[in-house]
Formats: sequence, structure tokens, C-alpha cells
Amino acid sequence: MMIGLFDTVKNGLSSITAGVVRFGLKPIKYFIDNNFRSKVQPVAGSVVYCDLWVAVEHSGIYVADNGISNVEVTGFADSQVRLSNPTDFTSKSTMGKKIYVSCHDSHAVGHDKVGNYAAQQVGERLFYGLVFKNCHEFSSSCLKQIPEQDISFWGKLWGEFTDFFDPEWEFTIRQLKRNARLHLGANKWRLWDWDGNAANEPEPDWQAQQDYFQQQALTPEFIRQLRYELLETRDYEQEIADENIPKHIRQKLHQFRQNLEDISDTYQKAEAFLNGCPEAKLSFNDLQNSPEDFALLAKEMAQNQGIRELVRKMGRNYVSEEIKQRVKVPTRSRSEVHGVALGNDLMRMLPNEMALLDDETLETLFYSRLLESQLQCYELQGISLIDEEQTTQQQKAQTGPVVACLDTSSSMAGEPLIKAKAALFAIANILQREQRSLYVLLFSDSGQVAEFALNHADNLAGLMRFLQQGFGGGTDYETPLNRALEIIEQQPEFEKADVLMLSDGDCNLSDEFVRHWKQKKERLNCTAYSVLCNGSRTEDNFSDEILVL
Repeated sequence: MMIGLFDTVKNGLSSITAGVVRFGLKPIKYFIDNNFRSKVQPVAGSVVYCDLWVAVEHSGIYVADNGISNVEVTGFADSQVRLSNPTDFTSKSTMGKKIYVSCHDSHAVGHDKVGNYAAQQVGERLFYGLVFKNCHEFSSSCLKQIPEQDISFWGKLWGEFTDFFDPEWEFTIRQLKRNARLHLGANKWRLWDWDGNAANEPEPDWQAQQDYFQQQALTPEFIRQLRYELLETRDYEQEIADENIPKHIRQKLHQFRQNLEDISDTYQKAEAFLNGCPEAKLSFNDLQNSPEDFALLAKEMAQNQGIRELVRKMGRNYVSEEIKQRVKVPTRSRSEVHGVALGNDLMRMLPNEMALLDDETLETLFYSRLLESQLQCYELQGISLIDEEQTTQQQKAQTGPVVACLDTSSSMAGEPLIKAKAALFAIANILQREQRSLYVLLFSDSGQVAEFALNHADNLAGLMRFLQQGFGGGTDYETPLNRALEIIEQQPEFEKADVLMLSDGDCNLSDEFVRHWKQKKERLNCTAYSVLCNGSRTEDNFSDEILVL
């Protein structure tokens, strides 16, 4: 697949490939298949394939004398069937020169009719391309020249079931293997040592395999890739179940598959939270090391109207106010007759047009002219200005960084802290997307403050780890509020930042402190928001705006 166009991307991928192909099932298969499984020589009509890159394979039909009939894609929906030798067939591979052959148990399997049909197609230009059709579909069309074998009902049902959950809509190697099983009875895929250079494949670094997948950001794209690897691994374990593979190698393969399953299950449990924070880029390790209840956090982020309103206000698209102004708008004056024009304005119609209504025969002509705007009317001209109200929108002034103060006192334990963290994660996500900085202060009693700076270059994993700590005890607002203004005053990247106080409001500030703090806040030209998470308090004396979660 993609033979003709692969050159255009190969150079760009080669630097990536060196770091990626060491991970995943394919290097594991190469190790096991080279060292512990017998190799075969294809027969006429055998299906063969090679790995081009991480999740890309190229397939064809073995004809005879080392010839392979396969599709070479030359354009978006243009291709040609050509006869390749093994060297040409694997020339675009970035993963070595290995070719797999359809087998039944220990022997290669094919069919003369399949091979003959594939040979007859050589030279044909077909509608095969990179999107709607590919080399696997060509190979399957060759297989369909012979009837399906007598596969058990449960075997067919399993094949259809696995195809249904195949994460790729494009015709894949998995579907080709299923067709090879139906038409040729192929139940295994073994290596062909076509060049006589099958050296011992080194054993993969199993721990590095585990670490690689556990450290990847759990994006939807990565999870699709991982679940495809999981399907392939299960198939491979089933394929070699009756073969003489060392026990310790089977155990390591089982652990590899178990690791993929654990990551997939963890993603599924935290999927709603991750969807709510698409900029988080959290890994399996990040989620495993966090005590957070991601289901509760996701529920608050999705259903709490106060959090949604807070996110709206913190976003750059928030419109803070409407400005209405009076403007002069020109309008047509009816004070000056300029001439005669055609129209349908009955108020300016010439008297002779009215005469048409006195004659029953001409009355129809009048209505016809009216509908077609062909009545003779006085043409009035002139310009005058009138007052009209015009509404414009002014963007929120503070669309920069945020300094958030999170109360971790004893009174915040339980649901209030869940709400506060959900709000903070939602805010952090939108700031990350808009490349705005966030500074977080955890506080409790007097003098108890912990700090964490999240700039747009970081992911949210560090913030999640930071939020695992807390103080308990009483509540002191003065220390975090003063520290917030110090950060805004001293750090240029936080100039004119919003101050966000996330608390249950269970704290009293002296009038003198509030007066001095507000003066400094106004001098720094910043805005203070209070986000009350408990519901028992609905107001305070220091913030510009209050939201209740």
C-alpha cells in the first residue's frame, strides 16, 4: 500500500521512525518469528505482505519465480499492477526486508487460480488509491476468484465481530488476513527468508516497551493506535498458542498485552474528564499516580452551570459589556420632486395611472403594472440625517494570565474542593489553549502557601501533581491575596492578570486590609473574581465579581 507516493513522505518520517519502530507489537513479532518459529517459501497464490512503517503494510500475491503481483499507487486514485521481486516489494519499507506469507499451520498456502488471476492483472491501471481502495483490497479481489472454504460458523462470526471493532475504516491488513483464512484456510503468517540473511533478531527491551506506552499523552489519536495494537496482539497470541514458544517469552508477551489493556481501561474511565480538558495531554502514569476521582471532576465540569459560566468569562471571547451610541444615519427625504420614474409606490403615483381603474378593460393593465413596478410615479430626492441607536461590543479588557488562589482548609474538604478543582482544571485548559499563563497558590491558615506556575509551554500533568497536596486547618485570605498582587506586580508575564479566589468564603477580612488591597489592585489594573464553592456564602467585600458553584 502507498508504494508510489511513499517516497514523498519517507524522508520526513525517517527521523521519526528510528525512535518509534522500536516500540509496539511489530519488533516483538520480529524477535519471536525469527528466533522461535519456522520459516516458509511461498507457493503460487500465497498472500504476502511486508511492513512499511508503524501501522502501514503493503501486500500482494505471490505468482512464481520470486514474482509478486502488487499494486503501485501513482496518484490519489490512480494505480498500476506490477510484478515485483522481493527487493522491489520491500524497497519502501522502513522496518527491514521481512516478508510474511499466508500459511496453514507450518506450511505456506495458496491457490493456482489466485496466482493466475493476479498474474493476469499485471500492467492493468486500476482505480486503487490511498483513500478509497488500496493494495489489500486488490489482494482480496484475487482471493475471491476461489470460493470460501468450509470455515466453522463460530470462526466466521469471530471474524465479522473483530472486523466490526476494527478502528480503521480503510481496508486493512486485518481484513485481508480474514479473507485469506476464508478462501485459503490461512491460520498463520510466517516469515519468508527470501534473501538468506535472516539473522537473529535481538530481543526487545520489554521495560522500555511498557514505559513508552505508559508515558504517552492519552489523546484520542493515540488511543486508536493503542487499541489497534491491542487487537493485533490478541490475534498474534491466538496464532502462536499451539507453537513451541519459550514460556518466559509468552509471559512477556502477555505482560505487553496486559499493559495495553490497562491503559485502554484507564482511558475509558477518565475519558469524560480528558474530553473536558483536551489540552491536558495526561498520560497513563499521570492518571495512575493521581488520587483524583475523574468521574466526579468530569461531572462537575460538564454539569455545573457556575463552572461553565466561569470558563466563559475567563475565555478571550467573553464580551463584558455592550456600548450603545447615537449616530447620524442618512435617510431619503420626501420633500423634493426630482422627476418621474417607474415603480409601485401608490402614494407617489401619477393621476393618469389612476384613470386606468375607471375602465374595466384597463383595470387588469393597472394591476399588471403595479405587480411589475411599471407605474409612473413622482421621483422624490433629498438627504436628511436622523438619530439612530447603534450597538457595538467591547471585548473584555483582561484576557491575559490568571493568578488562582485555591483554599485547601478543612472546611473545603469533600464536595467544595471537588468543585474548586474542577473549575481550576477547566480554567487551566482554556488558558492552555489560548497560550496564557496560570499561577496557582494553594493556601490555608496564616503563612501556609504553596505555589505553582503553569505557562503555555507546559502540560497540565504538573498541575495535577501539585494539586494533590493540601494544608487543612483554618483559612487566611490575606496571605494569598497579597501574594497574588506581588506576582502581578513583580512578574511582567502576569501584568494585568485576573485574580481568581476559589474558596467556600469562610473567612473575614478587615475593612482596612480590603481598602489597601483594592487600592493596589486598581493601581495594577487587574480584576478579582471570587468563586464560592460551598453555597453557604454568596458575597464578600474584596472582589469585583462573585460566582457561586
